[in-house]
Amino acid sequence: MNVEHARQPVLFIPHGGGPCFFMEWDPADTWVGMGNFLKQVVSSLPQRPSAIVMVSAHWREPQFSVTGHARPELIYDYYGFPAHTYELSYPAPGQPQLAEQVAQLLNTKGIPAQVDAERGFDHGMFIPLKLMFPGADIPVIQLSLRSDLDPQAHLQAGRSLAALRDDNILIVGSGMSFHNMRAYGDSRFSAVSDEFDSWLTQAVQSPAAEREQLLENWAKAPHAYLCHPQGAEEHLIPLMVAAGAGGEGPGQKIYSERVMQTTISAFRFG
Repeated sequence: MNVEHARQPVLFIPHGGGPCFFMEWDPADTWVGMGNFLKQVVSSLPQRPSAIVMVSAHWREPQFSVTGHARPELIYDYYGFPAHTYELSYPAPGQPQLAEQVAQLLNTKGIPAQVDAERGFDHGMFIPLKLMFPGADIPVIQLSLRSDLDPQAHLQAGRSLAALRDDNILIVGSGMSFHNMRAYGDSRFSAVSDEFDSWLTQAVQSPAAEREQLLENWAKAPHAYLCHPQGAEEHLIPLMVAAGAGGEGPGQKIYSERVMQTTISAFRFG
């Protein structure tokens, strides 16, 4: 018996700094608002997703790659944090069949993609999902970024995967709308991040064709390379996949907050 599901939206979420939600920070409330937002995401969905496709800023490959292991291990790819944060667990299963499907969807559209049967889950996946779906009982696969970080290629990849939403699969881009490590905590970047965030919000909320054109040319946005240093824009690029997968659906801002003197936002499509 087939169960009818509403189409899942597509999300672009912030994943914070390292294991920030699971350790003490100064000031103590730095990540509380973002953490609360992530905890509430599930209540905004039409129903519990059958699986999740996660696009993390922390995995780059020469061509698009997909995790194909049935039980991926965690990759603690953050450094200098308290010892207990390297013992965090998130035993969500992988889904090799979905990984093959994702790679096939990309290859069919002329976008070279492969399945990586050994790759584990990085912290851009398990840190936010521990808050969003703490039961770790929904199958997850990760899709890498392409090393060249080409916006158009990532928009195209997203478009290729849009049909998964009709199969009750949630597509999530995990990054940061502002990501300049040298700028966090520096009040001189508050206005800079505000202007970029205003531009980004306007771009996301534009009609689909205009949205894609603006995002493809994000480097022309105000203070673009102050917010995402050139060559290190990997935390913005998951948004391109999300926007592509959003199709004709409207984009909207669903979270925004001043964090460490900079404005950080999240977006939803559909």
